[in-house]
Amino acid sequence: MLEPAHTVEIFQKQPDLRTLKAGDAVYHEGDTADYMYGIIEGEVEMVKHGKVYETLKPGAVFGVGGILGVGPRQSNAIAKTNGKLAYLEEKHFLFVVQETPMFAIEVMRNYSNRLRHLMDAS
Repeated sequence: MLEPAHTVEIFQKQPDLRTLKAGDAVYHEGDTADYMYGIIEGEVEMVKHGKVYETLKPGAVFGVGGILGVGPRQSNAIAKTNGKLAYLEEKHFLFVVQETPMFAIEVMRNYSNRLRHLMDAS
């Protein structure tokens, strides 16, 4: 299993970071999903039906379904605090997986856990 610090290290290699202020939406339910995200700094809340079902911290990855072709976003992702996110589109995700295979396992683990939390929130 990758430690959050290692996940952050992988994402920090991305050239562009997205800066967020508390309350900013990363994405909304129903949005087209072109990127996955990794939290470099701050916290992000996952919200469904107006309820926070998970709070993500630095090192967490989310929004993976979009680059895996799952379809539109299934929940809202809202910055709980000021922070920074790295983001990957499919091509870069595949490159990172090739370079760091354990990253793929961590992404799948995160995706599975997030799906479980989402189903519990519904």
